[in-house]
Amino acid sequence: MTTAATTGRTTAKGAVGTAHTRVEGRDKVTGAARYAGEIPFAELAHGWLALSTVARGRIRAVETDPVLAMPGVITVLHHGNAPRVDADYIGLLGTPPDPTTAVFQRDQVPYLGWPVALVVAETSEQAREAAEALVVRYEEEPHDVTFRSEHPDAYPVDAHMPAVVEKGDLEAQLTASAVVVDVEYTTPEEHHNPMEPHAATARWEGGRLEVVDSNQGTLWVAAELASLFSLDPASVRVRSEHVGGGFGSKGVRAHQVAAVMAATVLQRPVRVVMTRRQMFSLAGYRSPTAQRVRLGADADGRLRALEHRSLSLTSTVHEFIEPSAGVARTMYDADAHHTSNQVVRLDVPTPTWMRAPGEAPGSFALEAALDELAEKCGIDPIELRARNEPERGPISGLPFSGRNLLACFREGADRFGWADRDPRPGLRREGRWLLGTGTAAASFPAGAAPSTAAVTAEADGTFTVRINATDIGTGARTALTLIAADALEVPTDRVRVHIGDSDLGMAFIAGGSMGTRSWAWAVTAAAGELRERLVPGITLPPEGITARSDTTAAIGALAQKERHSFGAQFAEVAVEPATGEVRVRRMLGVFAAGRIVNPLTARNQFVGGMTWGISMALHEEAVRDRATGGHYGADLAGYHVATHADVPHIEADWIDDPDPDDPVGIKGIGEIGIVGAAAAIANAVWHATGVRHRSLPIRPDRVLGAGPHA
Repeated sequence: MTTAATTGRTTAKGAVGTAHTRVEGRDKVTGAARYAGEIPFAELAHGWLALSTVARGRIRAVETDPVLAMPGVITVLHHGNAPRVDADYIGLLGTPPDPTTAVFQRDQVPYLGWPVALVVAETSEQAREAAEALVVRYEEEPHDVTFRSEHPDAYPVDAHMPAVVEKGDLEAQLTASAVVVDVEYTTPEEHHNPMEPHAATARWEGGRLEVVDSNQGTLWVAAELASLFSLDPASVRVRSEHVGGGFGSKGVRAHQVAAVMAATVLQRPVRVVMTRRQMFSLAGYRSPTAQRVRLGADADGRLRALEHRSLSLTSTVHEFIEPSAGVARTMYDADAHHTSNQVVRLDVPTPTWMRAPGEAPGSFALEAALDELAEKCGIDPIELRARNEPERGPISGLPFSGRNLLACFREGADRFGWADRDPRPGLRREGRWLLGTGTAAASFPAGAAPSTAAVTAEADGTFTVRINATDIGTGARTALTLIAADALEVPTDRVRVHIGDSDLGMAFIAGGSMGTRSWAWAVTAAAGELRERLVPGITLPPEGITARSDTTAAIGALAQKERHSFGAQFAEVAVEPATGEVRVRRMLGVFAAGRIVNPLTARNQFVGGMTWGISMALHEEAVRDRATGGHYGADLAGYHVATHADVPHIEADWIDDPDPDDPVGIKGIGEIGIVGAAAAIANAVWHATGVRHRSLPIRPDRVLGAGPHA
């Protein structure tokens, strides 16, 4: 049973900071809340994607005639007959589209699972049967899906951060160091797989394209579809009222584009839903990484040299990088500080953002290496981090907007009983089990992006908030209700929040732990302006009075600072040396993550991230068959995740840490819960056994086969 005990110290002066059940909770548990794949439409047709069965090559033929003769089949779209799209543009997030979204445009097949056709039928069952019967013939070419460190074709890639950042003479400082750690860590390919599969329904209504979708930003999807199909952006509407999880995977994908193509050709609504197996090739994933960390320190543990190099993979058709080395640029300083993110192109699907991109795998390597350095120096791991706590950004030199990492460690150590820990490994036993404890630091950027909002004072005394936010299961709708109630100085039951509709205007996506902060800023600004207009004694017109906001100028005027949430992760594990079984017995995370809007849903976010950290440390691993280029077990039977039996007592807590530059004090909490969690568990396994595990997941066979410091 998973439990979460939090005693967060957010001081509640109004609705914000007070635990509040989800405003849409009743609708969800009674089934009244409908998701993208459930909303009925008249004359709805169903599309089913057919995916390539080769890892590289060209399509020689798509044998459609037998399929078109099957019951209920309406059409088959493929590269020979599909509408043309324009993929030559820069999208809303500043990047060109992944060519996977520009489906059915050419005969090239760059990886196994590439969309080659869409079968449309009267029912989903008919569409599936026909898609599985469709024969596609290929001219197969040699493929390479093997990821390895020191790949000769690796090259650096700038993403949202520079690929390579260097200061100081690394080799000189390593030579001058009394203690050196030089290790390589690896993490496997990992997949999101949100509870709700990706689903979209497209239709033309009154000259406008309407898409009902499950996504992380309706304006993002609408803008991409408008660009792909060369449409006036005003003629595209995307709605996404309820989303059953996203984790970075629910942007613009092949199924939305295919649905729009079919709806355009047939002039009737068409729905396309990914299967669980299709999500393994079409919904993105976290790239595997190979990371080398070199640390050089004086005998007292002060860092002289820090090198963190990370290699990840991408497809041959689109460039995406997992920036794992970026976390070192925030966490620790050294006289010589070198970091680099490189990528290699292989015949695989394109990776994408996955909860805490960069920080999740990067923190495993960096925080495990810090633990190894602490062991070599004979210094407590928390004390080592304290001795290397920077006063300013290690690379940027900018001041921190707030850095309460050590306060998290102090609180966590006291709660976890860290002072009673014997640092020597392999000494604690409980029957046949070896016991150990470990810790790690966590951080994640705290950003904000321009958004707009409208707040209306209705004639009946209630208030309506309209903002194009997206609630992907985090409780954003409820958080915005609390924020608006405080800004308007009214009870929460007088506030209604409408979200998830591109017609509501510009607002940032649900991603990067930036959503709630960005939206709250806009809602607070609009509510403040409305209050100024609601002078005592005013009579409201039947349509009410509306105030609007745009935070572009305010966010653009923010002073340049290092803005991050921080945290300290603690774990206790039990290891059965005869079987290699590893069990996490308890975890504690203490976070400094800005003002906590709703302790109830915030707890869910922290604990969910930490649970995912257990899964990352011990279970998750997608393995590719070199012969076929596809996955072994591309489903939730073959891809192991932590279940209830694997998850122990988890505590999540936080300290007061409001951001002084934010109108509500928010930073962001969606991703930091997973950061450092796997490292804390790996460090605990070392403390239990005396053996270092530098490759995730820590499977039983690896525990059994590992030698000392393997």
